[in-house]
Amino acid sequence: MDILTTDGLTKRFGTLTAVDSMTISLAEGEFFGLLGPNGAGKTTAIKMLITLLPPTSGSARVAGFDIRTHSSEVRRHIGYVPQLLSADGQLTGYENLLIFARLFDVPRNEIRSRAENALDFMGLKDAADTLVRKYSGGMIRRLEIAQSMLHRPKMLFLDEPTLGLDPVARRTVWEHLAKLREDFNTTIMMTTHYMDEADELCNRVAIMHLGRVVAIGTTATLKASIGKEGATLDDVFTHYTGGSLESAGGYRETSRIRRAAHRLG
Repeated sequence: MDILTTDGLTKRFGTLTAVDSMTISLAEGEFFGLLGPNGAGKTTAIKMLITLLPPTSGSARVAGFDIRTHSSEVRRHIGYVPQLLSADGQLTGYENLLIFARLFDVPRNEIRSRAENALDFMGLKDAADTLVRKYSGGMIRRLEIAQSMLHRPKMLFLDEPTLGLDPVARRTVWEHLAKLREDFNTTIMMTTHYMDEADELCNRVAIMHLGRVVAIGTTATLKASIGKEGATLDDVFTHYTGGSLESAGGYRETSRIRRAAHRLG
């Protein structure tokens, strides 16, 4: 059963087409990666799907609800972890979860147990009463994922969840995301610039370039599609976007990554 479908989903800003006729579908319980250079339209696509941006044309349904006509229902059934910090450093991990539980209208008699279970699941039980400003970057990301899951959403959207983290912290986040999907059958859509991350976690990936989905499939299928022996996902990315991971970005992107690294410690 498909939990997400889009049909010609398009977003224009004046003369710029940020997302151009996106047509994809995700099965329930799937881990799906959205890849592409900076400016390819990944974040814009996610913002439409979580109802933060209205589409210019086309349609999409998430968890069975139309993003245009039933946006409030869509939001009740999804979780979202943005690139920007969503946890309050002046509060403890537990206090952050209490606030999010109220925002998501978690039943009052379940708030404490859900918060405690979420902290335990994400490996943060021992840090529950520690101020978040003292957390490591990986701990902050795991707390933000815990926040997004308190209302038990059917689908989770992650926008570059491991940006700025060191390799050990990245691996820890990977393990918890894989366990989240395995234990709760949560459907996950993730944007990432890390090809090893997509290769490790995703059932399928879509590669976006200049607003369009230019390739979609399992990582094995996409590697085979370029006709290169021993192809990696980096090779696939370069083949379909005409660029390289190393050349993506520039000053603004380097600055963004360094800000993220500083924020996440």
